[in-house]
Amino acid sequence: MKLKLIPAMLILMLFGFHASAQEALFNAQQIISPEIHENSTVTFRMYAPNASSVEVTGDFLPTEKIETPMGEMDGPGKAKLSKDDKGIWSLTTESLSPELYSYSFIIDGLRATDPNNPFLIRDVASVTNVFLVGEGQAALYRVNDIPHGTVARRWYDSPGLDMDRRITIYTPPGYEKSNEKFPVLYLLHGAGGDEEAWIALGRTAQIMDNMIAQGKVKPMIVVMPNGNVIQDAAPGEGNDGMYKPQFMVPKTMDGTYEANFMDIIKFVESNYQVKADKAHRAIAGLSMGGFHTLHISRYYPNTFDYMGLFSAAIMPREDATGKVYSDFDETLQNQMDNGYKLYWIAIGKTDFLYDANKEFRAKLDGMGMPYEYVESEGGHIWRNWRVYLTQFAPLLFK
Repeated sequence: MKLKLIPAMLILMLFGFHASAQEALFNAQQIISPEIHENSTVTFRMYAPNASSVEVTGDFLPTEKIETPMGEMDGPGKAKLSKDDKGIWSLTTESLSPELYSYSFIIDGLRATDPNNPFLIRDVASVTNVFLVGEGQAALYRVNDIPHGTVARRWYDSPGLDMDRRITIYTPPGYEKSNEKFPVLYLLHGAGGDEEAWIALGRTAQIMDNMIAQGKVKPMIVVMPNGNVIQDAAPGEGNDGMYKPQFMVPKTMDGTYEANFMDIIKFVESNYQVKADKAHRAIAGLSMGGFHTLHISRYYPNTFDYMGLFSAAIMPREDATGKVYSDFDETLQNQMDNGYKLYWIAIGKTDFLYDANKEFRAKLDGMGMPYEYVESEGGHIWRNWRVYLTQFAPLLFK
């Protein structure tokens, strides 16, 4: 008799476990998170019946001071979710302004992505969920029903760095069927980024497609290189395989990248339909990329007619010993004397690099070197850099 009961008990136990697992799976699948409402409020939900606390952290919340490898900076704030009797935690925000936002959950102190939101993005080694709210500026970050350009990951030979390297290149709608030659914007990432940063975090393809369709930007090629000269490609995409990305890898700001930048230009001008002259070349970058832009354009003073420094990391560095950084004032003077059409500087009011940029502008003022200056709200964040691209690109190749 007992022998006959054991299988029955096992069946009941297994059924109970299966039912519990199915319930958990069912509950998770029925959750909508984030839910974006018509009034631009957003509800976050997380099924975590056994959790003691659930928080959400993201750039839609007021900032908090956090310690980073570059010193104290503004970071995303946190907000607590409330739990209902079904084990679902939730929070509804105030109405949010149009923007692309990123967020994560913190469950009992452990950071986690939202299992109900499949849209993820990597910034250095952090992976977060993203969502879009509203129209206006956010509409430039959407994929709309308009002609689209092409995004290609190419490999180019860099004799100066003695390796083949991966590069991301955007070509405008209709490029493949056109005999036209196009201008080129070289768009550089910041510390911890790579050739994926601007196309993913910066929404470059969406911005260019939308602004070209609106007639606000001239059709152009956008070249997004990897500024980490010891890498052939982004982590997981190159010969070194899969490894954790670092905020700052060796040799990124020692002059090696700037000195060998012409390898990139030669590849582009040999493989793409471009107008290969100064009047049709622009270069811009954020943070470390702004530092690179400053020095590349100065080191090759008759190469670019358009320069954009987005929150540029203009600061003294002990490893900045390369030839590129010598004769700074003289080469900057040469750049000014050769003439250019636009030297554009933008930074947020609370950016930790604000004072360094102010000092650099004072130097330019003392030289009588013309520039345009944009000062925005906020700090050292992608929200600003995406906006700067939408402001800078319409000024090019007029």
